[in-house]
Amino acid sequence: MGVLLTPRSYRQALDFLFARTTGQWKLGLERVEAFLGEIGDPHRRLHTLHVAGTNGKGSVCASLETVLRARGLKVGKYTSPHLVDFRERFVIDGRAVPEEAIVAFLDRWTPTVERLGATFFEATTAMAFDLFAEAGVDVAVIETGLGGRLDATNVIRPLVAGVTGIAIDHTEWLGATREAIAPEKAGIFKAGVPAVVGEQDGAIRALLASEARRRGATPVRVAAEEGRVTQLRVTAQGTSFLWDPVPGASPLCRPHEVTTGLPGRHQATNALVALTMLDAIPGPFRVTPEEAIPALATVQLPGRFSRHGDWIFDVAHNPDGAAVSAETLKALRPSGPVVALVSVLGDKDWRGILRALSGAVDRFMLTNAPTAPASRAWVASEALAYATGEGWAAELVPDFDEALRLAPSRGATVLVTGSFHTVGDAMSRLQVSPTDG
Repeated sequence: MGVLLTPRSYRQALDFLFARTTGQWKLGLERVEAFLGEIGDPHRRLHTLHVAGTNGKGSVCASLETVLRARGLKVGKYTSPHLVDFRERFVIDGRAVPEEAIVAFLDRWTPTVERLGATFFEATTAMAFDLFAEAGVDVAVIETGLGGRLDATNVIRPLVAGVTGIAIDHTEWLGATREAIAPEKAGIFKAGVPAVVGEQDGAIRALLASEARRRGATPVRVAAEEGRVTQLRVTAQGTSFLWDPVPGASPLCRPHEVTTGLPGRHQATNALVALTMLDAIPGPFRVTPEEAIPALATVQLPGRFSRHGDWIFDVAHNPDGAAVSAETLKALRPSGPVVALVSVLGDKDWRGILRALSGAVDRFMLTNAPTAPASRAWVASEALAYATGEGWAAELVPDFDEALRLAPSRGATVLVTGSFHTVGDAMSRLQVSPTDG
């Protein structure tokens, strides 16, 4: 019998799933494999591309999706977390899946999730595979949630796997050093599957490449060793550069002028990871750089230095992410003063984030993101004490709506940054849709 679908029934279905999963990470593949087995192993019917990394994986996934769609393929994209609406995690041909599809899956399978003890992320990952398989996508772009080796997405055998940059994050799960984290991310590399390494640091990328070869991945391609970036320019419209291949090291036969619609020096690296992954795909889905580059200029990614009038929305949940936010601000030089409206989860290195931003903004407005879990909320008063102790102009406005109201009066440009909760809550209240454009 059909379900009478209303916005309320959609919310109830999500509440039902949230209530029956712990909301915590439990790394390992046993539960998700068991759940997938019960729903017919939809992941085995998909052609997939797999992307891991600390920073940059969202940009790479958006680039892969854009190029593949430009080729006329039906493309699914699974990413996390969402900014405003849960459905953003499951995108088919640029559109979030309908509420009805979410409700139908949860009505049927949440009791099974409960019985198996699957986590929220394991359940949503299986849901993504099922939605994409039912929709008959040609290719699905899959982003890891946490790590790689034991991440729920790592049940797939992709056409190609890529790892972007490595930074220190989720230390309680992945390790306290980049050298410890890298092998966990490299866990998505598989025997006989092409591997692409996007890390810029020589020692870490050598470690990633070594892990890929140890796992039997072939070929192993290291983007930074195939060519160099020159003539880099960052504008409000994106990032342009010349990609000059290394003779004998790269399958690229000549220099290429590349433009990505995403602004920031770091986006040159992300674009090259995407181009190398597309070129490494075996069989009919391969896209050469010549074919891929025109579509890259149209790439958009909500919440990653996306500008809407005098507002800039940029997720930066670790110091490395905040550093590239600061670098992009300096490159674009928006109207000043620049006010950073910031809320960070308490288990993140918020001191490092504030420190990274301090040289690029004129003032901090510290607040509390409404959707941040209470168990992970930061103590904003401690952040204020730290900021003022460092000599930075800062104020604390605990109420998020009041902070949004006041921020434009403190400067000409407002950067909303910190966690996904912070950026998503601001976009929701300011009625900026993550699916626009």
